[in-house]
Amino acid sequence: MEIVNLNHEQIENLENSLEEYDKDYILDQLDGSISIGIEENGKIIAGLDATMTTFKIMYLSTIFVDAADRKKGYGKILMEELERRSKQLGANTIRLDTFSWQGKEFYEALGYQQVGYYHNEEDQYEEYFFLKRL
Repeated sequence: MEIVNLNHEQIENLENSLEEYDKDYILDQLDGSISIGIEENGKIIAGLDATMTTFKIMYLSTIFVDAADRKKGYGKILMEELERRSKQLGANTIRLDTFSWQGKEFYEALGYQQVGYYHNEEDQYEEYFFLKRL
């Protein structure tokens, strides 16, 4: 046995093998993504990016509001639009993760349920995992 570095073709083969294996378990496969922003004076001051994953789950990978524009409700507006568009695409759940210094309380206030957490003692941070059923 030897551990080797994989090339692009080998990685693609692994991904295809996993996808083939998963077909027996993942019955509802949806496609779609949502990338929206708020523009002011020609500048994007807030935005988010999310992608549909398996089991009708929309995964929110990125949301950001410029520091000068926080506490104005832009994040809430974006999240509400994410939920609306996710439903239109057929999603029944939104999932996301956030670090301790980012938006834990923000997501809780929007009705997201914390479903996981860990504390990294060495690097002094926490990460939280949230879901919201639509």
